[in-house]
Parts: sequence; C-alpha cells; structure tokens
Amino acid sequence: MSTAFGTAGGGPSRLMSAHVTKPAMSNSNAKGDRRERELVNRLDARGFAVMRAPASGSATERELPDVLAGDGDRFYAIEAKASAGRPIYLDGSEVEALVYFSRNFGARPRIAARFDREDWYFFHPADLHTTDGGNYRVKKETALATGVDMEELSGGSEKVRLADVGTGAGADTAGVLRAVAAGEMSIEEATTILD
Repeated sequence: MSTAFGTAGGGPSRLMSAHVTKPAMSNSNAKGDRRERELVNRLDARGFAVMRAPASGSATERELPDVLAGDGDRFYAIEAKASAGRPIYLDGSEVEALVYFSRNFGARPRIAARFDREDWYFFHPADLHTTDGGNYRVKKETALATGVDMEELSGGSEKVRLADVGTGAGADTAGVLRAVAAGEMSIEEATTILD
C-alpha cells in the first residue's frame, strides 16, 4: 500500500509534491491593500485601537468597512480609497452599507481618501459630492480644501482654512494668528489677510 509519504511496508520513501498556486492579485488590489495597511499604521500611531476588516475587499454577503478604529472617545468605521490623482468614485450601495454598519455598530462613518504624494483626508458620507447616478465622488482638490486631516480626526488641532478666517477688515485676527502659530499659514499669507 502506498501513502503520500512512502510505502506502508517501510520501503523507500518518496514524498509527493503538491504544487498549490494562489490566484494572482492584481496590482491595483495589492496597492489598495498596502494603502489600507498604511492607514491602519497611521491610526495606530495616533493612539487608536485599529482593526482592518478581515473581509475587506472580498465578496462577502455582509458589507464591512475596510477599517475600524477607536480611541475611547471616538469610534470610526472607515472605507478607504486611494488614487494616483484622478477622482475617487464610490458606489452608492457601498456608502449606504457603510452608514448602515456604522449606525448599528455605534461608530461614525468616514470615507478616507488618499491621493499620491498627499496625506489621508476624511469625509462624512453626507459631505461628499453625489453624482447623478447616485454614486459618490472625491476630487483631489476637494480633499485638500475641505477634508479632515489625520490631526483633526484624532482630536488634535482643527485645520484652519483661509475661508474660515476671512479676509480684509472683518478678518478674525486671533484665528489668523492661531493658524500662523500652528504652521498652517505663512506670515506672508497672514499679512495679506489682515491688511
């Protein structure tokens, strides 16, 4: 009698090799997985307990967010998307599933968008542009202008934008000075606003 490891009678042993191949992962999926791991590490460094959903990116019956993160005060269910620079589109049903999961889990739903050579920016789904087809879009310009950065998401200082501080005679001097002190605005920009 022959077995996978040799003969039953103690004769010469021959190992049978089994070559198992995994399906090839597309370059896009590998990059997405890498970006999700990067986000998990960044959130962990900011003091969050973080978990990347095990079913993230796979076809399951239940839609799960890509990342769950909490720090005792804030709990987020995050759908992470990355792009080289082109707008990021999200399927309407994907965003609805994120909101549904978040509501039932007790977390705040967030879309995390990252463009090459930029940081992560976060949005509540209601703050995203809705297309005529019921899907959602994030442009790089929108992320940089209105997205919540990692510092603000984790409870640090709030990002100060030029539109928030105003211009000319009615400008909020204290807000401009805080933005300069935080390094979010140059002295030249502050001078222009306050003049």
